[in-house]
Amino acid sequence: MTLIKSISGIRGTIGGKAGDNLTPLDVVKFTAAYATFIEKNLHGKEKKIVVGRDARLSGEMIHRLVVATLNGMGFNVVDIGMATTPTTEIAVVKENAAGGIILTASHNPKHWNALKLLNFNGEFLNAKEGQQILDIAGSEDFVFSPVEELGKTISKSYLQQHIQHILSLDLVDVEAIKSAKLRVAVDAVNSIGGIAVPELLYALGIKEVFKLHCSPHGIFSHNPEPLPQHLTELASLMKSSHADIGFAVDPDVDRLVVYCENGEPFGEEYTLVAVADYVLQHKPGNTVSNLSSSRALRDITEARGGKYYAAAVGEVNVVAKMKEVNAVIGGEGNGGVIYPSSHYGRDALVGIGLFLTYLAKSGKKGSDLRASYPAYYMAKQKIELTPDIDINLVLNAIKEEFKDHEITDIDGVKIDFPDKWVHLRKSNTEPIIRIYSEARSPEEAENIGKQIIEMINKFK
Repeated sequence: MTLIKSISGIRGTIGGKAGDNLTPLDVVKFTAAYATFIEKNLHGKEKKIVVGRDARLSGEMIHRLVVATLNGMGFNVVDIGMATTPTTEIAVVKENAAGGIILTASHNPKHWNALKLLNFNGEFLNAKEGQQILDIAGSEDFVFSPVEELGKTISKSYLQQHIQHILSLDLVDVEAIKSAKLRVAVDAVNSIGGIAVPELLYALGIKEVFKLHCSPHGIFSHNPEPLPQHLTELASLMKSSHADIGFAVDPDVDRLVVYCENGEPFGEEYTLVAVADYVLQHKPGNTVSNLSSSRALRDITEARGGKYYAAAVGEVNVVAKMKEVNAVIGGEGNGGVIYPSSHYGRDALVGIGLFLTYLAKSGKKGSDLRASYPAYYMAKQKIELTPDIDINLVLNAIKEEFKDHEITDIDGVKIDFPDKWVHLRKSNTEPIIRIYSEARSPEEAENIGKQIIEMINKFK
């Protein structure tokens, strides 16, 4: 069982002892620390927090604890119930709230849950802010309100507002999508995407939607991380239903994975590439992705006359870089699309609207669109961290080994070769080292990653 306290929030497994797992005591302490931080940084806002959650089994329990704690700290709560992460982000701004909490462990299995913390812009807190909350929680330096000052809770739904927001985006063309008469398959892993994605598709004019695991009861039908090895049923459904395109999302709907009409994955790295290509055709400019994302985004950005920038891994880092360079589109290679004309957050629903518009207007099949992009292959591997591994020693040794190549160390270590790259970094959410690599063939990508793993194993 595990409890991970990081600058991006608190994440852990349900049950067990306080301090070792995500127990009710840990939830209350961390929520109170967040409320204390927000009260010191209201920026003229009233004491109001938006709370949303995904459909995982522990969601209702954690939700009640969080709402009650916020009320106990004197905050009013706008409870939007089961909602996607991007819906919650948008609700914070629309409610003019001082912040927001999203209860989701993203792609982690069902026995995990987490508190993701937002500022008044509906964006994730930065490292400095996150550390302040950790310090407050560690010292338990918070004071609950007297009975006369307890907060209140109101319940609202924001899905339809989110959908209408997407329909109003300048590059989402509902008429083009309707005219294309596309047939769409969806795998929502039995979380909130099972409601949100079909509702959006119907609003976009899709008449035929083939639903797979769209009942939001929280019993995930397969590993919730939307990777090809977990999406074999969607691949089969694409063929049996003769769907034109397929979408898979993670439990909180901030990652979008696309499947082609032939049952082959479009490639999670290429979700952002395709959406960026469409946006850049209409809004030339800069793009940003993290260090572990495909070179293909750089290639299409430069081909469209823009400049590509890399950021440290983590949505908050990508967003900061996007603002710095005034990027027109950006995100992460795991299927995370960030479209500033909508909001600064990964949003699978916005990604669907943009992707379907591009597909409809291009007149291409999904497989043909995918074939139009540079052919890179990525390998994603990981190695568990043990107490005897000194991560800094490992990183320094690898930098020394590859000192004759281009090295970036703003986030772990990335080594760029002329025809491939490898990036290794300690995960912010799990006790592992992630090793991402990319090359012109699957074998090359896999081999460079394995070479790094062999080097790390020497330190065990």
